[in-house]
Amino acid sequence: MSLFFIVIIALGYVFSYVYDSPAILYIAVIFSVGMNIVSYWYSDTITLKTSGAVPADKDRYTDLYEVTENLAITAGLPMPKLYIVNDPAPNAFATGRDKDHAAIAVTSGLLSMLDRNELEGVISHEMSHIGNRDTLLQTIVVVLVGFIALLSNFFLRMGMFRGGNRRDNGNIQLIGLAIGIILAILSPIAAVLIQLAISRKREFLADASGALLTRYPEGLANALRKISAYSGTTLMHASHATAHLYISDPYPDTRTKKKSGLAKLFMTHPPVEERIAALLGQKV
Repeated sequence: MSLFFIVIIALGYVFSYVYDSPAILYIAVIFSVGMNIVSYWYSDTITLKTSGAVPADKDRYTDLYEVTENLAITAGLPMPKLYIVNDPAPNAFATGRDKDHAAIAVTSGLLSMLDRNELEGVISHEMSHIGNRDTLLQTIVVVLVGFIALLSNFFLRMGMFRGGNRRDNGNIQLIGLAIGIILAILSPIAAVLIQLAISRKREFLADASGALLTRYPEGLANALRKISAYSGTTLMHASHATAHLYISDPYPDTRTKKKSGLAKLFMTHPPVEERIAALLGQKV
């Protein structure tokens, strides 16, 4: 979070200098703080609405409620609200600013595909995200990444279509404009890389924590195998902004392609083979 604020302030400072307008820096900082406040208090509502999730009927989804209640007791966490996404693609995610305002959403496809042990593995993974406060971290990262991309894109367009207003030194003006454009191009890339790196690291941690909850890592490992093997339609309400929240990459083409080297930096999730191997104590 500190790094993101530094980038935002750097962008605002450079462009406020180039365009001789301190208001640019003030607006950037104020707007970023405002977005953080909104994202903190309403992140769960926004995420659930954009994902098409609806409250799960306790009488209809008895197994889901029983599994979640048992794991919540084991983890020492409050019972999260449960939601269903009516979609054949198997997936799940957790959201909420803290353990007292947490929610877990699963797709109808996930419930129809997994047995009880595998469902326990998935829910334990999402409960671990809640217990580790990943839901808050990931939501804040999403908002900051989006804001940096928006801000830098705005200034990049500004730099392309108009020059600076400083009259004291044309060379300094050009250098400042060039630095501003470079920052505008590189900052969204750096922000996304940080977002993806955080996401992958927290997925491994949630897998490990979930296995400790159930004492049966094979359940989550088998669930990951089934989810990754699904090659049907893409999750209807999936987006690149929220893809890292799901237990598995919601884009089938992306998760089934072999990745190596630099390409792994742009994956929202660790390779499934690596996650399964870590769960079962095997080498990839």
